[in-house]
Amino acid sequence: MNYIQRKPIQRSRLRLFLGRTFYTWRKYISWHLTTRKFASKYENGKLEHVVFTHHTPLIRRLQNVDMYLQYNKVTNLRLACERLNGVIINPGETFSYWRLIGRPTYKKGYLDGLVLCADGTFKAGAGGGLCQMSNLIYWITLHTPLTVTERYRHSHDIFPDVNRTQPFGSGATCVYNYFDLQILNSTEDDYQLIVYLDDGSLHGEWRCSKPAPFKYEVYEREHSITSGLWGGYIRNNLIHRKVYDNYGKFIKDELVAENHALMTYAPFLEAAQSLNAGI
Repeated sequence: MNYIQRKPIQRSRLRLFLGRTFYTWRKYISWHLTTRKFASKYENGKLEHVVFTHHTPLIRRLQNVDMYLQYNKVTNLRLACERLNGVIINPGETFSYWRLIGRPTYKKGYLDGLVLCADGTFKAGAGGGLCQMSNLIYWITLHTPLTVTERYRHSHDIFPDVNRTQPFGSGATCVYNYFDLQILNSTEDDYQLIVYLDDGSLHGEWRCSKPAPFKYEVYEREHSITSGLWGGYIRNNLIHRKVYDNYGKFIKDELVAENHALMTYAPFLEAAQSLNAGI
């Protein structure tokens, strides 16, 4: 995989506003005109069988980022949990991240959190930090027979691999409402999403009405850093997963996603050390 990207296009504020408006309304129209059936049923109890579970820390200390945005993110994630926890995806239904959560606004109680801009910089915005939820849901979905039908990733790689526990590019960014995360249940069984917060982590799990028929190993292949035509760097990889039956027998290895992202930090260790030291 040899990927070289041209210099990103700098767009005016008017062009960005018109683009957001167009894609937002296009998504609204598609929601209403599609023949797909979206998941909307909730259960107070939990389905019997846990398929996969994972958790991520709520607070990360980031350089040049005000900590109040991180703490506000916890409130935003708690509100999103209230809209997502317990939802059932029946066979043939599609889970839509934004249809269930709705637009995150101050009126609904959302606070300013960290929002990644199109140019790789940060700003404060209502509902900021909800990408942590979509990242978690995408990751746990890759360990189930559910099918991801719509997923996006950040155009920029903003964090070095310090304390990274998952492969680069294994998340799903979200922008209301046109960067959605949609998941189809093409199986014959009901699936249920459980998400909640405790004192230090965001937890997520998929449950099912029957024992899961497969187990999955998600991993990275063909990782590379290539030069952009304008002098920057692009990080690339493929996300694959191996599928096993419940007896441990290998079934297949399949491509999950191909990722390319502009790097906003020094890509090599020596350069990163010099940068952090102010050299």
